[in-house]
Amino acid sequence: MPADIYLVRHGQNEDNIEGILNGHRDRPLTELGREQARTVAKKLKDNGIQVIYSSPLKRAHETAQIIGSLLGLPVTVLPDLIERDFGCMTGRPVACIEDLPAHAILPTDGVTYFLEAEGSEDFPTLLERGKRVLAWVQAKHPEEHVLLVAHGDIGKMIRAAFHGWEWLDGLKTPYLDNTGVLELKPGADVLE
Repeated sequence: MPADIYLVRHGQNEDNIEGILNGHRDRPLTELGREQARTVAKKLKDNGIQVIYSSPLKRAHETAQIIGSLLGLPVTVLPDLIERDFGCMTGRPVACIEDLPAHAILPTDGVTYFLEAEGSEDFPTLLERGKRVLAWVQAKHPEEHVLLVAHGDIGKMIRAAFHGWEWLDGLKTPYLDNTGVLELKPGADVLE
């Protein structure tokens, strides 16, 4: 039987509140982000989580540490959970996405994605990374309940990989808010 995988996006961080594109920027959680992590930990308490993996970036790792502390579990960094590299868009205001050519952006329900920018990781590559994460987790933790604490873009690609979707279909799924939870199993969807 495959692992039950829960995917949590990190809590609010300083870039989120300032409307700045994170990518690999490594800014900490805000106090609200820490409270969001405590709240999601309480929601996950009865889900039988046995293992927690986190992105190496502060916002996700701190979220995972708070959850792990409340669940009594250690957190292991999984480098492939790092957010998409935003290249030249890293650290720029979110509003700058609208200045890109129409063919380079994709407006969706909660966010407009940039598809191309100098030095950025493209979504086909990110989807392959999502597939790698899933294959590794399934092989290492069959029949276990695993929590992955990551980010918006890689989270969408992990979800797409799980369902066998193309990257574009993954981007069109509902936006995952800070500390939103996805349960990746057939028939399951966004918890909150």
